Amino acid sequence: MLYELIIIGGGPAAITAGIYAARKKVKTLLICADWGGQMAYAPDIENYPGFEKITGIELVNKFKQHLKNYPIEILEHIRVEKIETISGDSPIFKIRTLKGEEFQTKAIIVATGKVPRKLNIPKEEEFIGKGISFCAICDAPLYKDKVVAVIGGGNSGCDSSLLLSQYAKKIYILQFGPNLTCDVSTREKIRENKKIQVITNAQVKEIYGDKFIKGIKYQDRTSKEIKNLDIDGLFIAIGSLPASHPIKEMIKLNEDGEIIIDKNNMTSQKGIFAAGDVTDVCFKQIIIAAGEGAKAALSVCKYLGK
Repeated sequence: MLYELIIIGGGPAAITAGIYAARKKVKTLLICADWGGQMAYAPDIENYPGFEKITGIELVNKFKQHLKNYPIEILEHIRVEKIETISGDSPIFKIRTLKGEEFQTKAIIVATGKVPRKLNIPKEEEFIGKGISFCAICDAPLYKDKVVAVIGGGNSGCDSSLLLSQYAKKIYILQFGPNLTCDVSTREKIRENKKIQVITNAQVKEIYGDKFIKGIKYQDRTSKEIKNLDIDGLFIAIGSLPASHPIKEMIKLNEDGEIIIDKNNMTSQKGIFAAGDVTDVCFKQIIIAAGEGAKAALSVCKYLGK
């Protein structure tokens, strides 16, 4: 079957693109590995118009419900493995999933967002799911009355720490630099929270444990001393990387691995568009991703001659 458009992703850019494409009656397939993208990890969202305060999961569910009101085909919990071109001047693209399914389309919107950045230190891979998590909103309740550490003093790490403080008895924030870099209002909440202790100028060197994580070794970047910190869980919140892997051989990326797009969200490959955090747009916000998804879908309609 030949689709007019295949959207890859399940975050605000992909979902909004799907809504706009469906309203324009474009024959569309949306392939989604996980719903919500980074929006799903947000404990509380206070800057999305129309919602003074809403959790990330609640907003994701509202996006999903809105999308599913339209006649659009959706493949859930499926990852794309490879994209290739199978024709010339008016390209037709073939998309293959990790399950071996293949689909053809006249246009693509890549809205795969970002994936959490890892520490890349000894034992990290071994303990993922055994005390290491990248999502506090998913796993915070598992650490009731336990001691946890959060790596990262930006908005993601500090928001995660505040959420964890509702469950854990003690939270350490390890920040690489000399100061927290989260928003001022969040910083004040951190200072006022007696469960949270901030450790600055800290570089995590190693993770240790048995069948489950038991602690970390970190270096004080000022004194150069190596210190041990006994913990029951570790949350890594040091930023993210663009999920451009399935498409990177076909289009131009910038030095950060983000997809380069023009004002119409077209990539360097005719017929392939991109939207949201996977692209080189300046700011990474839910409302911006949604807007970029709408732009990409409208640009596809123009490209298809609709």
